[in-house]
Amino acid sequence: MSEQVFADTIEKDQRIEPRDWMPDKYRATMIRQIAQHAHSEIIGMQPEGAWITRAPSLRRKAILLAKVQDEAGHGLYLYSAAETLGADRGDLTRRLIEGRQKYSSIFNYPTLTFADVGVIGWLVDGAAICNQVPLCRSSYGPYARAMIRICKEESFHQRQGYELLMTMMRGTEAQRAMVQDAVDRWWWPSLMMFGPPDGDSPNTAQSMAWKIKRHTNDELRQRFVDMSVPQAEALGVRLPDDDLRWNADREHYDFGAIDWSELKRVISGDGPMNAERIAHRRRADEEGAWVREAAAAHAAKKREAAAKKREATAEKRETAANEREAEAAPAGEEAKQREARA
Repeated sequence: MSEQVFADTIEKDQRIEPRDWMPDKYRATMIRQIAQHAHSEIIGMQPEGAWITRAPSLRRKAILLAKVQDEAGHGLYLYSAAETLGADRGDLTRRLIEGRQKYSSIFNYPTLTFADVGVIGWLVDGAAICNQVPLCRSSYGPYARAMIRICKEESFHQRQGYELLMTMMRGTEAQRAMVQDAVDRWWWPSLMMFGPPDGDSPNTAQSMAWKIKRHTNDELRQRFVDMSVPQAEALGVRLPDDDLRWNADREHYDFGAIDWSELKRVISGDGPMNAERIAHRRRADEEGAWVREAAAAHAAKKREAAAKKREATAEKRETAANEREAEAAPAGEEAKQREARA
């Protein structure tokens, strides 16, 4: 595939596949984006994973355990997609631990109460859905196909979070206050999940041109606000924004100014939980080294056994061919003698 064929494929809204030719910058962009997404799924297991043993009932523990397992699966899908571009999963993990690759800033905030688990499901997974559904039409095939299943599961996560909050809002005054406190702390970081405003986003224009992204950061942020406001009203909580109101002319909700200095601070490593999240990931990687070594040794043994089997099969076929040739030789000699006598 040449550069022109690549451009035509993008223009026709078709998919780029791993064996197709692609510009180096496109490959690097896809690896960066998929790796950042995979890291976010794996790091995102921590805020809710900390509540599995403290969930208030067996049902809530089971739901939370299943959700955290889903997030692990999402990370594995995405690392596999990055590997189709030539990336090495171990190298990507090292880049994350050493701070050379990012993950979503939202996971650098703490989960102080069980209401945070519900708000993460409602707001954080809700924002993820807004962000990720258009990625099902991303121009890179393995990424787009992975996103289909991930979005279905994220949609389920969003609903379970909202159901948890509805249950708490029907509870005691203390539980309702807990939900409102969690909403107050997670609303603005959720809006920041879509990235900087379009004017300050260095990668958006190229990603849109390559059809990796289908909407800008600001478009997706507005969609999330429009979706969340009626849900908050149904839930009975107040979103912490005095400037939030319906704009009949735009047919969208207006919302207040976002503190972008906080996003820059958290992304640069100065968020409430940055150090703890990375330390936890580093420890898990180091403690899991023996598992990777054992898996690699087992895979090597299977490859060696398969090679010996292929070699034995080839030898057996060669022996059988020699035997057939030996049996055929006398018959050929007899035929020659009959021909000579005739």
